[in-house]
Amino acid sequence: MAMKPVAVIGGGITGLAAAFYLQRKGMPVSVYEASGRVGGVIQSVRRDGYLAEFGPNTILETSPKIGQLVRDAGLEGRRLNPDPRAEARYVVRYRRPIEMPGSPLGFFTTKLFSAKAKLAVLREPFVPRRRDGQEESIAEFVQRRLGQEFLDQAIDALVAGVYAGDPYKISVQQAFPKLAQLEARYGSLIKGQILGGRERRKRGEVAKDRAPKFSFDEGLQVLPETLAERLGDAVRLNTTVTKLKQNEAGWVLELHSGGRESEAQHSAVVYAGTAYRLAQLPIEALAPVSTAALREIRYPPVASVVLGFRREDVAHPCAGFGMLIPRVEGFKLLGTIFSSSLFPNRAPAGHLTLTSYVGGERYPELASLPSAELCALACEDLRVLLGVRGKPVFQHTVVYPRAIPQYNVGYGKFRDLMNEIEAKAQGLFLAGHYRDGVSLSDSIVSGCNVVERVEKHVAGLRRPAELSTAA
Repeated sequence: MAMKPVAVIGGGITGLAAAFYLQRKGMPVSVYEASGRVGGVIQSVRRDGYLAEFGPNTILETSPKIGQLVRDAGLEGRRLNPDPRAEARYVVRYRRPIEMPGSPLGFFTTKLFSAKAKLAVLREPFVPRRRDGQEESIAEFVQRRLGQEFLDQAIDALVAGVYAGDPYKISVQQAFPKLAQLEARYGSLIKGQILGGRERRKRGEVAKDRAPKFSFDEGLQVLPETLAERLGDAVRLNTTVTKLKQNEAGWVLELHSGGRESEAQHSAVVYAGTAYRLAQLPIEALAPVSTAALREIRYPPVASVVLGFRREDVAHPCAGFGMLIPRVEGFKLLGTIFSSSLFPNRAPAGHLTLTSYVGGERYPELASLPSAELCALACEDLRVLLGVRGKPVFQHTVVYPRAIPQYNVGYGKFRDLMNEIEAKAQGLFLAGHYRDGVSLSDSIVSGCNVVERVEKHVAGLRRPAELSTAA
């Protein structure tokens, strides 16, 4: 008996990575993408000599699986590593960007923190670990271990940069589990960083703050487009999955495409979309379990504003990765990436590209401003922070009304529900940024990891079929 294909719902990077490796393992796949393109939030636009990234700007190589995917997709020759001179990262304080220290000595000489904050870091190894098992926000955790200034000037900016989130809501256990684990295991973040480094090296993992970052010659969109090319006719665009039904042979998907309704039989299903769309998808096999609670997962809006300037119109050298902006500094931007300093060919000669982000949990109402107002807002902040003069010669904005899932305090109940869904609906697998981490690298690894679980399930289906045929 021929094995029915595995259905992958969602043509973002998680779904494409999963489908790519399932296909390489000899399993037929069908990727259903509701929109007219693959890649999800990954989209790169080349115009007038500028390259604008809509969503993420880099991939962090936190796992060996990420580099392996690039090699397996045949993209090693198109991979771009950042300019070595662009390692500097800035955090705004005193209304100007100050370079983050890159060493312990640098931390104690930086102007980013007061003597009181530096003393709090020295005291951190002696702060008692929390033993009552209560979940904490990252704000509560940092206040307890490192103090208010470290929260206001560093962690607030980090949470805005990663999650576009609120540190008083984001859960340390759910969003930054390794920090919580360092305290639980070693009693100290500093001790854990030193002692835990050996274990990470054994697993081949790299901490995100030290992971190599990269892109491709024509931007990050190269990766999803190449994976889609490798998958060929298995990718079906403009096709919405409207219902899932389970039967003895596996799963039946009801589809809507081109104004027509149809059905397709599949051996298993990988859901790699968003949590809120999963909450809207009827799944007959789940009763009495309901996905409705997943609607409660918060996705704040974020706008990406890409601006190009003449080099002489920007006073700051912008020789680094970019800058994060704490709320206490009073600016509207969450942060800015120095895109053309990171990689070549992101701007014409004598120009530079700056990619800024607006909205999130800090200022959700600003993300929906008209494009012209978003650009004006960004220019005003950049004028103060980077000494930008005059008008941009290139501008591009994109708004994500529901951008990044917030792993807020209490998010564990959603992960428990996801586990319950998979246990109840055998052969349905959940993967993606709502499940396994919000970064681009997390999403890639999530897609790679789900393959093993699907393979095991499909092997279990094959055995009874083989026995039946033999009989």
